[in-house]
Amino acid sequence: MSGFHVSKRPRVAVIGTGGTFAMHARHSFDWIEYSESGVVHPIGDLMERMERLAPDIDTVPVSFRTLGSTSITPTDWLELARLIESTAARADIDAFVITHGTATLEETAWFLDLAVSPDIPVVMTGAQRPFNTEGSDAAANLRAALAVSVSEGARGLGTLVVMDSLVFSARDVTKAASFELGAFEAPGAGPLARVEADARVDWPARPCGKNTGQADKPRGARFPIGDVAALPRVDIVLSYAGADGAAIGAFVAAGAKAIVSAGLAPGRPAAGEIAAFAAARASGVVIAQATRAARGCVPVQEFLTRDGILAGGTLSPQKLRILLMLAMTTTPGPEQLQRIILDT
Repeated sequence: MSGFHVSKRPRVAVIGTGGTFAMHARHSFDWIEYSESGVVHPIGDLMERMERLAPDIDTVPVSFRTLGSTSITPTDWLELARLIESTAARADIDAFVITHGTATLEETAWFLDLAVSPDIPVVMTGAQRPFNTEGSDAAANLRAALAVSVSEGARGLGTLVVMDSLVFSARDVTKAASFELGAFEAPGAGPLARVEADARVDWPARPCGKNTGQADKPRGARFPIGDVAALPRVDIVLSYAGADGAAIGAFVAAGAKAIVSAGLAPGRPAAGEIAAFAAARASGVVIAQATRAARGCVPVQEFLTRDGILAGGTLSPQKLRILLMLAMTTTPGPEQLQRIILDT
């Protein structure tokens, strides 16, 4: 598919996956415990309630399943990616917008950025407050996401995240606050664009770099999922003062194929974890060193190379985990994995 059509109104598939965006609060200021209502709306019903979101765009609601984002699993990611690809193949669709719970939105976005291959924009958004509460951001965020999805500037950039009128790359975005409307940030990178009040998207400069595509050369999926039935288990171990090897041993026993160390800044495990990581590595588990620092970087270093541990580069622990899950479906060798991490 070419993606964009000049002679007709753009047609955008809106896939609802649940989350705060779809939840029904119990009262006007139910901003925290709204999930207690037990009411979750399908995407089609929500869009009917949100009038004049995008009068110049034809929207096509597509139901996936209604999940709280704390419940989403790698199996859901695989099925969502396949839904996007199958919808793009069979329908006259110019772009995708996905509504999602905010707790794991950044993780789903990064998975889709790596695994989905349509040459049309995929934009994710969510809400910090349910649509039926005072000051809800649900309609505004969906309006902004629709505007970005049909913007010429979005082409070739992979999966994007739009929250609070800001546009972020899937690689760099993270949720930095629990309840603020402006909860999403991209530490060290910043937003790619801003959606103005009139729904015009302001791209101040064409993004470039290894994590973005080229406008005239759609990147495609870096890790096509094909007939992958399940992703390898990869776990994250958080380092802290006094941490020992208990969690590491438990993950190895549970069948982890790789473990990401969310190490102390600048990217080292606690002393009590070192022996357990060495034992895990000796048993064939891939170990990758990241840092819990918000703007951290773990370059290749002598102590990592000596111990057979991969350097996590500038990826956050949760993004590094997802990259390993996908890369290990095709590239088991540590040297290849290290190159992939540093080049992604």
